[in-house]
Amino acid sequence: MTNTSRVFPGRFDGRCLTITGAAQGIGLAVATRIAREGGEVMLVDRADLVHEVAGRLRDSGSKTRSVTADLETFEGAEHAVTASVQAMGRLDVLINVVGGTIWAKPYEHYTPAEIEQEIRRSLFPTLWMCRAAAPHLIDRRAGTIVNVSSVATRGVNRVPYAAAKGGVNAVTASLALELAGYGIRVVATAPGGTTAPERRIARGPSPAGERETQWYQQIVDQTIDSSLLKRYGTLDEQAAAIAFLASDEASYITGTVLPVAGGDLG
Repeated sequence: MTNTSRVFPGRFDGRCLTITGAAQGIGLAVATRIAREGGEVMLVDRADLVHEVAGRLRDSGSKTRSVTADLETFEGAEHAVTASVQAMGRLDVLINVVGGTIWAKPYEHYTPAEIEQEIRRSLFPTLWMCRAAAPHLIDRRAGTIVNVSSVATRGVNRVPYAAAKGGVNAVTASLALELAGYGIRVVATAPGGTTAPERRIARGPSPAGERETQWYQQIVDQTIDSSLLKRYGTLDEQAAAIAFLASDEASYITGTVLPVAGGDLG
């Protein structure tokens, strides 16, 4: 496996970025990488843990701030964007990472309330943050939005999550078309299965009993089988692709969803 942990010092010098879901997982990996590459970063998360993360990055010499917000509401998204602009002076890049499967089971076993909760978790934070940030980017006639989708739009045992991430793909394509005239790029990555440390704050309940454990294992098996490389990716591999799309190196890329899944196209 190739080592992708190399950073590019100075790539984000002078850039002001807001990263959601930054307390754990892919969001944390992205925030850490971009901070090390010179970006001034506002970390957003619902959990107070985000302040601890921001403190560690500041201790290493990075210009990093943090704010808590519930991005499943427009009010929370607006608060996060307003805090970012007030603290940093402007917003150059928005990276929307919030989302993730809560339950893992065949569709017929989801309750209506669970279906709605999956959609709120994995679609609405991106919708709301794009809506809150767009006026600021339009006023400046510049900027980039990077959304994090998933190749699990064809994944087993997570139909509501697949629907939500399919929505993220649609938002990316449609918003790119609307904002191109203002000099704003809108792109996305679609991660595949990704190995990560155990979450300090869980997305949802752990599998209860043998049946739910088997349902989750079916996800793992299908994910590996769908990947041409037959493995899970790493947080570094996900962060590398997101940082590339957020940077000026991707200046001629917009409206595109990049699979980062070992060949699994979703």
